Formats: sequence, C-alpha cells, structure tokens
Amino acid sequence: MALFAIYARAANGVIGRDGALPWHIPADLKRFKALTMGKPMIMGRKTFDSFPKPLPGRRHIVLTRDQGWKAEGAEVAHSVEEALARGGGEAALIGGAELFRLMLPLCERVELTEIHADFAGDTIMPALWPEWREVARDEHPATDGRPAFAFVTLEKLPSRLREGPGVRQSEMPGSSPPPDPLPQAGGGE
Repeated sequence: MALFAIYARAANGVIGRDGALPWHIPADLKRFKALTMGKPMIMGRKTFDSFPKPLPGRRHIVLTRDQGWKAEGAEVAHSVEEALARGGGEAALIGGAELFRLMLPLCERVELTEIHADFAGDTIMPALWPEWREVARDEHPATDGRPAFAFVTLEKLPSRLREGPGVRQSEMPGSSPPPDPLPQAGGGE
C-alpha cells in the first residue's frame, strides 16, 4: 500500500484551531480535493467529526480507540494495520496531528501546503524530519487578504541515504530504538 500525507501548516507550525483550519485558502481546498478524490482517506475521529458530512467521492477510514464508535459514511478501524488494510492501494493520511505523529513514518510522500504566515491555533505539527526531500514547489503570492503559500511535494529519502553507508540509525552510538506507536493507535481522534 502507498500512503501519503496531506496537510496545510502555518509558518509557526499551526495546523488547526478548534477543530477547523484557521485560514480559508480556496486553492488549498481545491488541491486537497484533487489529490484525494477517488482515494481512501485515513483520519482520526476528531478529523472526521470536523466535516459537516462525509466528503463525496472518497472513502473515510476512521482510526479510533473507541470500540463502540460508528458514524454514517465512516469505515471504522481500531489499529494502524486495520486502517492500512482497509486502504488498499494508495491512501491519503489527512490527520489529525496525533495520527500524523503515529503514521507519518509509514508515508512515502507528503503533500504540504506551506502557509507563509503565523496563525493562532491549538493543534501544532512540527517541521518534517531531515529524511524528507523536496521534489516540487509551487509558490503563490498573497492575494485578497489571504497569505502567500506554497504547494510542496516531499518524498522520503531511501533509508540507505538517510542512515549513511553501512550504518543503521538504530546501531549508532547513543541511539535507542524508536518507540512502538501501536499502543496509541487512534489517539482518540
């Protein structure tokens, strides 16, 4: 399965406020629609609940810890493995922040909208790690009271380039194995 993440992030790391985007950039919404149409989207419960209704033309795979949760238009998954299995071919990871922390390491690509302004918000996404390489950028100027922004495509470097020749990250002095994210699956989102 090919998994890619798609999100918009302000210069100060904000990706949300009160369960919604703190900006309105029509071109970003249009791009989101174009990149996700016809594909399964993996999201947390809070992200699903932020939609007034399920988005047309896309499957909504909702990863949650709540064994009793269900909603019209949602395919419920209770583990990362189950969400990925439901996704099939190519799927879009659309948030929220806890799911990005949990599943971004599994993504091959990130479709990022960089908002060139700071926004107040309650959901923060840190900058991407150095293993991500920018492969495309399309800058857009500020217009009609909306901030400048860029559509950026990033791809994960192959592990052999991230870790150096013959040395695995986990074998480097002072390194510890990455934490097992599975007990946190769903994050209540």
